[in-house]
Amino acid sequence: MFDNRGDLGVETLLKVVLVLVALLLVMEILGLIVDGVMSLLGPLRPLVSLVILALIVLWLLDRL
Repeated sequence: MFDNRGDLGVETLLKVVLVLVALLLVMEILGLIVDGVMSLLGPLRPLVSLVILALIVLWLLDRL
């Protein structure tokens, strides 16, 4: 059997880490934006959640 562990180059590993860090930053920014929008809605937050849930269910049932 061939052992291919360690065949990953340093540059490739750095690129993978860079992409993961970039994804983490994008997720943090999107989280801040969504949190800001939801704080503006105030008491309508449960209603927005129900609408999103209904849209997902309709999408899965091919009714949308």
